[in-house]
Amino acid sequence: MIETATAEDPRLETATRTRAAGAAASLCLGDDCHVFSTLLDETPQGILVVDEEDVITHVNLAMSVLFLPLRLVVGQTFTARQGLKIVGDLMVEARQKQERVEGELRFTSEHPTDGHHEHFYRVVVSPWHEDVRSGLWVMVEDTTERIVTERIRQDFVTNAGHELRTPLSLIHGYIETLKGGLIKNPASLLRCLDVMEKHSRRMMRLIDDMLTISRLEGPDSQLRPEPFLVRGCVEDVLEHLTPLIEQRQPAITLHFPPDGGLMHGDRFYWDQIFTNLIENALKENPRTGLRIGITGHWTRHECILTVEDDGVGIAAEDVAFVFKRFYRCAKDHSQEIRGTGLGLSIVKRAVEAHGGSIELESTPGVRTTFTIRLPLPD
Repeated sequence: MIETATAEDPRLETATRTRAAGAAASLCLGDDCHVFSTLLDETPQGILVVDEEDVITHVNLAMSVLFLPLRLVVGQTFTARQGLKIVGDLMVEARQKQERVEGELRFTSEHPTDGHHEHFYRVVVSPWHEDVRSGLWVMVEDTTERIVTERIRQDFVTNAGHELRTPLSLIHGYIETLKGGLIKNPASLLRCLDVMEKHSRRMMRLIDDMLTISRLEGPDSQLRPEPFLVRGCVEDVLEHLTPLIEQRQPAITLHFPPDGGLMHGDRFYWDQIFTNLIENALKENPRTGLRIGITGHWTRHECILTVEDDGVGIAAEDVAFVFKRFYRCAKDHSQEIRGTGLGLSIVKRAVEAHGGSIELESTPGVRTTFTIRLPLPD
């Protein structure tokens, strides 16, 4: 079967870029080297040119940073050093076949403060010839964002399917039991209906959370800002959570400016933010007497909001993952209570959609604090 590329096909765009880069690389070895070096430095893909002895004759700006801390220096011989073996193998293959070859590379960079970072690259190697000279040019395209996004999508679909399947299976089981006429006691029948209602509500909450994330990350994710009082927003959320609050009997305190704290934002998302943060504290701490403090502080340049509790806390190894989708860190705190695992992920994305940031600090058994910082217009 013969494959063809249409005008919309990304392969055609990539092929065009690689041919242009190859031509520029070849010409860069001539009198117009400075001009073409400047052009190649503007190319988002990494470009490396070597001669017939594998001596590096050109490295554009993008290539200089793709493989840090490894350095590719003009005048040095390219070697398939640690992490670049695939590039070296492709160069050998392109030289032997005298044709364009390509492959995928996974590269791990190490940063002194941020630790390890995994990157994914698409590598294209092709021979070049100019008069009596020859060599190879290498184009490297960073595909990390695309691959990571695809992984997140696949994980999201898998986890969402699992989360929906569990309550559906339970509901289906009770329906089969009821249809079989095995339950005749009114009290037992009521318990079955209560369980079915509980899990149907769980599915509805999961679907609502998934739609919220989709709205935040979709192409039409524009906010609908309006002025509102943050204290009033929190009070509305507390009223909505009244059944859970009456069950847990926490001591809740609010500290806001006398005017209630004016904010300009999308009220829908701020209801979601405070609902998830307060509900999370209540559900993960089933004991009565929990203390929850919600504060708002306005400076000249930013608004600082905190939700703090003195409950069981979050272990240090879990802190870095609490904002990930479907992640549940309190696996042994309250087995009878299962959320969707999307609440804190929604909080983070909603805060970031407003241009802010959220931080978590927790000392297990002492204090857990979520701090939101929002820049204010000058």
